[in-house]
Amino acid sequence: SSVSLYLLFIPTASTNPKAALKSKIVAEFRPQSLIDELLLYKRSEDQIELKEKQLSTMRVDVCSTETLKCLKGKDGV
Repeated sequence: SSVSLYLLFIPTASTNPKAALKSKIVAEFRPQSLIDELLLYKRSEDQIELKEKQLSTMRVDVCSTETLKCLKGKDGV
C-alpha cells in the first residue's frame, strides 16, 4: 500500500542533517540553565517596575543633577 511505501522513505537522523542537529540540541538541552536565566531576567524586570513605580509617585526636579544622581542609585541604573 502507499502508506507502507511512505514509511520506507522517512529520513532518519543519520541521513537527514537537520534531524541530526535537532537530536543533538535536544540531547544537550539543560533546562536548569534556562530556568536560571529566566529568573535573572524576571528579577531585573521586577527591579525596573519597582523603580518606575517609585518615580511615578515622586515629584522630581529634572534640572537638578543631584536629584538625578540619587535616582540612578548605587548600580547606575
